[in-house]
Amino acid sequence: MKTIKRCFFGFTLTLALLLAGPLLLAACAGFQDSGSWRTADRSSAGIAPTPEQEAGAVVQVYGARAYNWRGYFSLHTWISTKEANASRYYVHEVTGWRHYVVQSRPDNPDRAWYGARPQLIADIRGEQAERIIRQLAGVIEEYPYPTEYEAWPGPNSNTFVAWVIRQIPEMNVALPNHAIGKDYLGNGVLSEVPGGSGYQLSLGGYFGVLAGVREGFELNILGLSLGINPLGLGIKLPGIGELALRNTNPMPDAAASRSELGDAETAL
Repeated sequence: MKTIKRCFFGFTLTLALLLAGPLLLAACAGFQDSGSWRTADRSSAGIAPTPEQEAGAVVQVYGARAYNWRGYFSLHTWISTKEANASRYYVHEVTGWRHYVVQSRPDNPDRAWYGARPQLIADIRGEQAERIIRQLAGVIEEYPYPTEYEAWPGPNSNTFVAWVIRQIPEMNVALPNHAIGKDYLGNGVLSEVPGGSGYQLSLGGYFGVLAGVREGFELNILGLSLGINPLGLGIKLPGIGELALRNTNPMPDAAASRSELGDAETAL
């Protein structure tokens, strides 16, 4: 009987820890407009440099809270690119309401995701960005789930972005711990982390562990991740994300300052 009680107490405590962040966000639900997706804000956040401001190649990774109640748990992530001397950006992402879920199209790189303001996760410029862009089209064509979408535990938009990053070593971008689906490895169990230096073990995206230089340590339980990031001097909380003093991803100083300022304004 004591063993059963201890197991029940442990299960209850774990569940409470995993759901504390999403429940807190739900209690403060004013952070996201719950109106119709047809009228939700899709305007540019003004984070990305315009082609006139930046003639060189640009590769950026963004994330924004998923639409409606899903945003209490997870982000939607995407990749934006601009070739050197190009006059427009392309956005590469997965959306779940099409038969062929992968999209690469001209668009504003930093549009709000149906009312949720985007957060700049990584920003790569110059020759490194050019090398990434040269590989990107071929990598996207090889994405293994072009007609599959499952919000939980994957494959979804975050699965796509994490998979692309793993295929292009020059990217080395750690995705936020609350990007549910990034740990989905399909039939695989062991993989390198998107951030480059490190490995992760994942059982269908439901359970797993991850350890990497950029990511730190993450424990995934039912798709919700928590952990610590020693390099970033931060902690990772389910639903809330990473609370850190440093950004471990590639980020020009000016872009990092704009991102941090934008995050602070959103919090206020």
